[in-house]
Amino acid sequence: MPQQDRAYATREAILHAAAEEFDRLGYERTSLTAVLARAGLTKGAFYFHFPSKAAVADALIERQSELWAQLRESWRTRGLDPLSTLHGMFAESADRMAADVVLRAGVRLNADREVGYPGVPSTHVMWEKLIAAYVIEAAERGDLRPGVDPEAVARTLCGAALGSRLISSATTACADFPSRIREVLGHVLPCVASAGWKLSGSQTASEPS
Repeated sequence: MPQQDRAYATREAILHAAAEEFDRLGYERTSLTAVLARAGLTKGAFYFHFPSKAAVADALIERQSELWAQLRESWRTRGLDPLSTLHGMFAESADRMAADVVLRAGVRLNADREVGYPGVPSTHVMWEKLIAAYVIEAAERGDLRPGVDPEAVARTLCGAALGSRLISSATTACADFPSRIREVLGHVLPCVASAGWKLSGSQTASEPS
């Protein structure tokens, strides 16, 4: 294996091992010794790639942020109506969380950091604004029931998604998160959508394999 490939593989092994520990215990309770043992690496190999445990956490947070940006852009460009886009984006997000411990760890670390450092821009606020924009667009298209408040819909979906993630993480390591999110979507969207709206495109694309 070329040196560059080995270096990449080692860095990924560190990130994955750290993600397993962070996802299981959180940042504060995770020790560098446990990460090294899980990765099967020496301190020298670790410090070649990362100066500290905090640097690994930063890398995981950055990775989840990049992935969410890619996912949002992917669904934005599919040409679906706004509510179908929301359904697909939420469902795929849950599928990925259930399948990818690196992503789960990045999400947990980011959430913990926001709680611990007031004033840091909140990911949840960003998601609320994004969802509200889609719901507003749905209203403009006539896909929303009269009198529905888009910002209230956004708060409801975000709050339900956060609660579902926390419960799922604590009980099944996020294994049932996709089904929980689909339950939320199945109850909320029909209540706010107009009688003529029909889910398009995302239903098949976002079903868990």
